[in-house]
Amino acid sequence: MKLAVDTNVLVRAVMGDDPAQAAVAAKVLMDAELIAIALPCLCELVWVLLRVYRLGPADAASAIRALLVCNNVEMNRPAVEAGLSMLDAGGDFADGVIAYEGNWLGGETFVSFDRQAVALLTAQGQSARLL
Repeated sequence: MKLAVDTNVLVRAVMGDDPAQAAVAAKVLMDAELIAIALPCLCELVWVLLRVYRLGPADAASAIRALLVCNNVEMNRPAVEAGLSMLDAGGDFADGVIAYEGNWLGGETFVSFDRQAVALLTAQGQSARLL
């Protein structure tokens, strides 16, 4: 079966906090021919891991990297790498994804009221401006 997964399936598989749901999530993911993971799903996953489960950024990044190496997982890898680069630098995964996708869509400069996001993107050589 080829699946598009919701964030809650990934959370159950990663955290195992609900044993019954975790077992179902693990089985469906392991049995899938293809697992399509949308960028909003990954942004939500990182947010939930950091804010709800209070994992550190390195642990959230490890969860995403574990998905990246699975042969049956499809995702926008360059956008995910951009998100991971921001997360690794102490920023927000979603900001990296947003900046990448905005650039891919034709935007030349990332604009934000978020000082940290602008500083981190600028440090990575991207065009970013604080409003």
